[in-house]
Amino acid sequence: MSNIRPEEVISVLRNEILNYEDKTAVAEIGTVIQAGDGIATVYGLTRAMYGELVTFETGVEGIVQSLESKTAGVVLLGSDHGIVEGSRVTRSGKKAGVPVGEAMIGRVVNALGEPIDGRGPIQTSETRPIENPAPGVVERKSVTVPMATGILAIDSMFPIGRGQRELIIGDRQTGKTSIAVDTILNQKGGDVICIYVAIGQKASTVAQLVNTLQKYDAMDYTVVVSASASDLAPLQYIAPYAGTAMAEYFMYKGRDVLIVYDDLSKHAVAYRAMSLLLKRPPGREAYPGDVFYLHSRLLERSSRLDDEHGGGSITALPIIETLAGDVSAYIPTNVISITDGQIFLESELFFSGVRPAVNVGLSVSRVGGAAQTKALKKASGNLRIDLAQYREMEVFTQFSSDLDASTKELLDYGDRLIEMLKQPLSRPMSLHDQVISLVAATNKLMLSVPVREIKRFQREMLDYMEEKHGELVEKIEKEKVLTDEMIQEIVAGVKEYKESLELTPEAGVPLEKK
Repeated sequence: MSNIRPEEVISVLRNEILNYEDKTAVAEIGTVIQAGDGIATVYGLTRAMYGELVTFETGVEGIVQSLESKTAGVVLLGSDHGIVEGSRVTRSGKKAGVPVGEAMIGRVVNALGEPIDGRGPIQTSETRPIENPAPGVVERKSVTVPMATGILAIDSMFPIGRGQRELIIGDRQTGKTSIAVDTILNQKGGDVICIYVAIGQKASTVAQLVNTLQKYDAMDYTVVVSASASDLAPLQYIAPYAGTAMAEYFMYKGRDVLIVYDDLSKHAVAYRAMSLLLKRPPGREAYPGDVFYLHSRLLERSSRLDDEHGGGSITALPIIETLAGDVSAYIPTNVISITDGQIFLESELFFSGVRPAVNVGLSVSRVGGAAQTKALKKASGNLRIDLAQYREMEVFTQFSSDLDASTKELLDYGDRLIEMLKQPLSRPMSLHDQVISLVAATNKLMLSVPVREIKRFQREMLDYMEEKHGELVEKIEKEKVLTDEMIQEIVAGVKEYKESLELTPEAGVPLEKK
């Protein structure tokens, strides 16, 4: 007895008192009264919270999504096989979460963060809840740093900044995913972590996309979260939230993240299916009344934090599929009103060979020039106005045979601008390539080049500028500014290159070097 010190007794008593509640707490257990279609109605979970994780006696987990006076509606995150009337359900006391951390990079995971790429378990001990409050206004700062997509038509006219939410919207098969993938590929060698969330896609489509990312070494900085079309509606519902939780881990560490939601139309459909099974009253287009909140609480988590909170950011590229170009439908209008601009892709342009099929009139970036490099801002000049004038004049003159010289020049200039803005898949352009191309086009140095030869002229001109004017190219990349002297040097360099060619204005006659 004499060996026992008073401080030891005190520490033991303190632990006993602190842990008293844990030891005496009784696990709250509910009983299934109805189950089917991935939904279980549970009686007895009177203290359950909305969004809480519960475990069924079969080992399957579920999330509480509906709270009635005596029952709770639970959506299952696995098979409902073996869950029958009378099955026991245990509360966990914690919200649904996913594993996060550096180990997730380069992996393909499901909506629960479990690996599905056949490369073994992910070695990480950290988790984050899938639902998290968005950063407050005081924690944020304005969007000023560019998030370059490498797509000339977008970077020049609809610049995206780090911390922005830019919607990609259009009919099916118009190149929406291609824009997102090219943006991911353009982050190679940079400091941006990319997260691609596939919602309701075919597993084969996701596999094809992963192959593309691996081919261009983009998986070195990318996480792919897949809730495929064959997965349960609840898994498709939580997938974008899970992806955002993984992104938030990096954002709060001061890193910049790009997250793609492909696509939120299928996400809303999964939520509608889940809500109707939970017997929530349907509203417009049979969606539940809180479908706006579904996407607003997701996209509001994308922001740029101030330096006190680490200075990290999440840039979101949500994708929405329209039917016959109808942007006034329920889900498209909801997401348009939440985001900071949209890139509208048009079927007509796509099928006429203009790719990316960006509609200049309906697309907008509400952050605009604030998140554009000074060099690109100066080089692009009045590009949007020029294209708008061209479109208007094209419609106006399509039935006219006699055109005056100025109108003909405007149409020729517009034809060459459209051709120059075309860009093949998986070929993001560097800043200096974009600046030189824009300066050459807006100074009308391409007017003498046949339209069908514009792409070849552009490609060879850029190679020539890199070879003969390497210092200028380095200066643009390093300083990201464009002075009048630099513009003159680019114009002179392009003229030098043109002089080395035999130019024949007739369409179809190739450019030959002298």
